[in-house]
Amino acid sequence: MRDARRVLVTGGAGFIGSHLTDLLLARGDHVTVIDDLSTGRRANLPASHPRLDFRHEDLGRALGALPRGVAFDQVYHLAAAVGVRLVMDEPVRSIETNIEQTAALLRHIAASPCPTLIASSSEVYGKSAKSPFQEDDDAVYGPTVVGRWSYACSKAVDEYLGLAYHRMHAVPVVIARFFNTVGPRQVGDYGMVLPRFVTAALAGRDLTIHGDGRQSRCFCDVRDVVNVLPAMLDTAACRGHVVNVGSDVPITIADLASLVIRVLGSRSGTRAIPYSEAYPTGFEDLARRQPDLTRLRAAVGFKPSIPLERTILDLAAAIQEAPA
Repeated sequence: MRDARRVLVTGGAGFIGSHLTDLLLARGDHVTVIDDLSTGRRANLPASHPRLDFRHEDLGRALGALPRGVAFDQVYHLAAAVGVRLVMDEPVRSIETNIEQTAALLRHIAASPCPTLIASSSEVYGKSAKSPFQEDDDAVYGPTVVGRWSYACSKAVDEYLGLAYHRMHAVPVVIARFFNTVGPRQVGDYGMVLPRFVTAALAGRDLTIHGDGRQSRCFCDVRDVVNVLPAMLDTAACRGHVVNVGSDVPITIADLASLVIRVLGSRSGTRAIPYSEAYPTGFEDLARRQPDLTRLRAAVGFKPSIPLERTILDLAAAIQEAPA
């Protein structure tokens, strides 16, 4: 029987991070979670657990406060500013959080390198018209006056930093580019479409669609996503590489709204509004965002197992059970 790993999860009280923390604790690891709770929630994690060390701090300060000589066997870096609404409303916070925290973490790890997964985003591809997206495709961004591209650029810088530390300091880095991860514990406060739709459907309100609703996305349940992350980190073929993570089955946003209404038996309707109303400061969107999963499948044999209908039901149950 292997010794329990010592694992660091940054942003471990967030949506994806808390599900990953649950998984790591269940397999017997000792897990240190650092989260400033700016978007994460302490209630997402066990109130107490003998192998969980939760630190409610800014990541840079928390790393400096770790006891001397503490080293980790694995690191999952999920701390980030996330969500289109947050990026549009608080661009300075989003840019600085994404870049500064990643830089601080990599400097800390370089002294004692260990396998490190850095969470990135399909936003890095920008507004390229190519589909499906492959990891080595060019990134195409809009002008700097359109704030939504600042998130894409900040996550691209995170990737550059991670890959540079891999080359120059032998840090075994894996870059995971997530595509629309959804599921229980996700909230719609920061612009995430599925929890917005589910919340509206449960309340009997119209589901608000931005644009004409013909834009398509691929949604993958968070429980499928976190199950594959440790396998990626343990696989040499993933280290020093960018790897798409998600589902490659597209659905239009209009069809997603209809699916939510049908699955939940809601009496809600839908209402389309122009992007200019949803984001008065300016916004550009993609018609299609679909990953090529060849690299992920070749490395770890990934195949999502949870259907979108199940995700909708479980997310609805979590929203209804959440304290007011």
